[in-house]
Parts: sequence; C-alpha cells; structure tokens
Amino acid sequence: MIARVAGVLYLAIFVCGLFAELVVRTRLIESGDAAATAGNILADEWLYRLGFAADIVVVLADAALAVLFYVLLRPVNSTLALLAAAFRLVQTAVLALNLLNHYMALQVLRDDAYAGLPGNELDALAYSYLDAHGYGYLIGLTFFGVSLALMGYLVYRAPYFPRFLGVLLGLAAIGYLVDSFMFFLVPDYDGAVSPVVLAPAVIAELAMILWLLIKGVDLPGWRRATEPEPAASRAGA
Repeated sequence: MIARVAGVLYLAIFVCGLFAELVVRTRLIESGDAAATAGNILADEWLYRLGFAADIVVVLADAALAVLFYVLLRPVNSTLALLAAAFRLVQTAVLALNLLNHYMALQVLRDDAYAGLPGNELDALAYSYLDAHGYGYLIGLTFFGVSLALMGYLVYRAPYFPRFLGVLLGLAAIGYLVDSFMFFLVPDYDGAVSPVVLAPAVIAELAMILWLLIKGVDLPGWRRATEPEPAASRAGA
C-alpha cells in the first residue's frame, strides 16, 4: 500500500513538474527578451497561474514522498534512508521558497504599486525574478541529486526492488548534479547538453513510478528485510 501511494505521489510530481516547466515556462518565457516574456505572461496569465499551482502540488507531494521513501528504504539502512529523506526535504524547502520568485514576476507586472516604473524597467524586474527562479530551481536539484544517489544505492541493495532501478536512479543522480554544477561553474553555459545528461533522469524516474504503481514491492523480499530473525537461527549462528 505504501509503495502504491508513493507511486501516485511520484506520478503527480512527474506530471505537474513537466507541465510547469515544458508547457508553461517554456511557452511563456522568451530567453533574453524581458519585454516579450512580460507580454506573454500578461496575455496568458491563467496559464502562468496554473504553472504556479502545479509547482505547489509538486512541493506538497514531494514532502510526503520523502517520508514514504524513508519508510520503504529504512529496512536496508536506516541512517542512509534518513539522509536521503533529509536531502529531499531540503530540496523541497528550497523549491517551495523559490516559488516566491515565480509569483513575484507576475505580481510586479500586475500590481499598481510598481506602475511608476518605466515599462522596460518593469519588464526587466519581472524577468529578473524569473531568472532567479531558474537558478533557485537548479540549487534545489543539487540536493535532489544527492538524495537520488543515496536512494539509488538503497534501492540497489533492497531485496524487494530490482537492482536495475537502483542503477538507473544512480545515473539520474549524476545527470542532475552534472547539469546543475555546469550552470554554476561554466561561464555563459546555456544548457546545451542538458537534454543529454538529464535523459537518464527522465527514464529512471518514470521507471520507478511505473514499478511502484504496477509492482509495488516484492513481498517475500520485504518480509526478509523487515521481519526479525528467528531466535533459533540466531542461536545456530
């Protein structure tokens, strides 16, 4: 039951996250063009607000998922499972706070309190909030990458999950970390190789979602990992 609930939450994160990024922000934000971006947001404000709402769903579901994954992976190694949950919760907190930047981009364009600014300055201010949101998202994903690396190791070691899922999650973690650090370490990096390094992440997370929803956990393996060893066996050992 816990695995199925985790799968539903993970699917909600996957769908809402892709919607907010690929349908909303990719459509409305014109890279390097503050005026065009402001015009797009005001012309399709409802879509922009839907993207914000989708991101709210992501952070709410992610907080719950961190706890559920801790419960699922605690039998393998409780300390590492707690670390994975902690890093994921930090990521969630960063993304939640970062949503202020997303909302403020719309607020400065609509609020009369900013009406005294010239049009180009107003557009630039809104765009700066969106720029900050993008970098804040990358900071959050560095914590997620570490959490995913720990989770990949635990899934690989768990007798109730297939090992290939752990390998895929480990590759996904590398992709997230490489992509985030390239933005911060490489001057003028424009994300040209992001689709390549993040492709394993999409495959891994989708595979994990489907496994949780369809298969759940292997019950004999779960019992072996969670049930205490019989006293007779311990004595014989």
